[in-house]
Amino acid sequence: MALQACGFRLRGAVVLPFTSLWSGFAEASPLGQELARSLGGNGVRVLKAATERSKAQVVLEVLTEQREKSVLSLNASGQVREFQLRIRLKFRLRTTAGRDLIEDLELLATRDISFNETAVLAKEAEEQLLYRDMQADLVQQLMRRFAAIKL
Repeated sequence: MALQACGFRLRGAVVLPFTSLWSGFAEASPLGQELARSLGGNGVRVLKAATERSKAQVVLEVLTEQREKSVLSLNASGQVREFQLRIRLKFRLRTTAGRDLIEDLELLATRDISFNETAVLAKEAEEQLLYRDMQADLVQQLMRRFAAIKL
């Protein structure tokens, strides 16, 4: 009862206003692959070939997709103690006629990771898990933004 009174409800399936999307992600992009899986699970056909661009209802143009890693802190002897991981995605969504549905927009996901030079392999595996987690967050943000557009 208390949860219903506060307006809480589970995030259900995303209802998208289009049935086909042309993806501007690179073929090997992990973020693009995860987005394609998520869209496919919601009944959207994802087109990737340049020749199929005109067949899609909407066009996702990826302006930049970057993975970044920067030093966040050092210890007293100058060794790295923490890194900050980032995935930066700048994109726009248009109709095939060229009307902007989502103008140039940048999404950013960040995570901090501690570093220990005695456990380098474990920290590399942790870094990959954090990148996957950030990808999932960005895909969820994209799906929510796609669901909010009006064709």
